[in-house]
Amino acid sequence: MTRLAFILALLFTASWQEAETVDVRDRGPVDLRAFTCQDVTRSSIIARVCYDDANQYMLIQRNGVYDHYCELPKAARDALLNAPSMGQYFKANIKATGSDENGPYDCRTHKVPSYQ
Repeated sequence: MTRLAFILALLFTASWQEAETVDVRDRGPVDLRAFTCQDVTRSSIIARVCYDDANQYMLIQRNGVYDHYCELPKAARDALLNAPSMGQYFKANIKATGSDENGPYDCRTHKVPSYQ
């Protein structure tokens, strides 16, 4: 009986930290444990930004879909979050543009981190 009480006490006092995994376009599932995520309420285009400092890897949720950007410096992430218009900054500085659709942080041409 004492053992059961101890186990129950551990269960109720333990901090539950459920891992969140999101599905990223052209990549698949990514565990967000290594990321700092911010919900965005002041943009009609961007709903959430998640950034992994160690790998300079950013996920952006737009229209319910996550896209990823590789080798993106923290300064670019900060500029996005602080821009007067996040959508305009995103389109001009991060998003793939042009006929080949390779943006400056396109994960097809930059190192993609591995999360195990």
